[in-house]
Amino acid sequence: MLGSCQSFLKGFGKTFVHKSFPISSLPLFSFLLFFYHFSRMFLDIANVLIQSGHGGKGCVSFLREKFYPRGGPNGGDGGSGGSIYFMGDTSLNTLSKFRHFPKLVAPDGQPGRGSNCTGKSGKILKIIVPCGTIIKNAETGELLFEILKPGVPVLVARGGDGGRGNQHFASSTQQAPRRFERGWPGVKFKAILELKSIADVGLVGLPNAGKSSLIKAVSHATPKVADYAFTTLNPNLGVIDLPDYRNLVMADIPGIIEGASHGKGLGIQFLKHVERTRVLLFVLDISEYAPIPPWEAYKILKQEIHEFGQDLEKKKMLIAANKMDIDPERKALKKFLSKILKSEREKVFPISTVTQEGLKELVVALDKLSKTQMDE
Repeated sequence: MLGSCQSFLKGFGKTFVHKSFPISSLPLFSFLLFFYHFSRMFLDIANVLIQSGHGGKGCVSFLREKFYPRGGPNGGDGGSGGSIYFMGDTSLNTLSKFRHFPKLVAPDGQPGRGSNCTGKSGKILKIIVPCGTIIKNAETGELLFEILKPGVPVLVARGGDGGRGNQHFASSTQQAPRRFERGWPGVKFKAILELKSIADVGLVGLPNAGKSSLIKAVSHATPKVADYAFTTLNPNLGVIDLPDYRNLVMADIPGIIEGASHGKGLGIQFLKHVERTRVLLFVLDISEYAPIPPWEAYKILKQEIHEFGQDLEKKKMLIAANKMDIDPERKALKKFLSKILKSEREKVFPISTVTQEGLKELVVALDKLSKTQMDE
């Protein structure tokens, strides 16, 4: 079905859209284009088979050389099976490669040989995944491992030990043993890989609220920015430089729509990326041209965060009233402030990613709030 959707979208783009017709004016097309790119580029959950290598069997052999009558047993041990390690990489942000390589199988150890030669051990299999990847048992749902730090190998499946050759079973009463061990099996299980981005600040907002423009303006990230909805196809991480050689990591996730917590649209596939953030930043289109009034958008976002659970509603939050450059008289801002609770008004920061208005103040407030959460 996915392949047929991709073929349809390719044909749709070539057949029904004329070169002179602006694609961005097609709301349906923008959504279909988003789905097509999402199916190709981004994947934050993957089902895989993890299997470490089996140990090689021991060898039954006897020394047979000239001048060495009854030389005795000299069967070597089998090699150990290959182990599987997972390692985090901050430059990755998707699990899409496991769609084409769902079987993670390490090689088996080689059997032992005569002359007390140990078999070759299976090669270690290193799997590179984005930081924030968790590994669950597919059958029980049990959380097994979390890959949080970059460059730190985590042993997920240990290879089986090699079997002993007949040299180990020689004794005074059994000088020509034919006994050996077949080697120990490796670990085999079906697993679910799930990616949850790690960041200090998580951006939450409806499509086209200006989240990508914000992270581009305050950090070194270069997300795609365009004038149509669903521009962001996958979560982006941006690093904000702070004084004293510190930094703040900000996560930009694709836009959330109403009903996302119940699986509508892409549902929890993106909401779960804010689970590991310390602070939530609600980004709202404050202008009068917003498709949804900012107070309604804020209400929708709070409702989705609350219904998603995972204690997201307990996180500290700020509100970025974006696009102030097209509200010079601040009429829309004043109307928004009148619609929200008095206790929430002090959390509102008027900003503009075009004129850079209010960005420094917002970053300072986010840094202060993030440090408070870290100390707690």
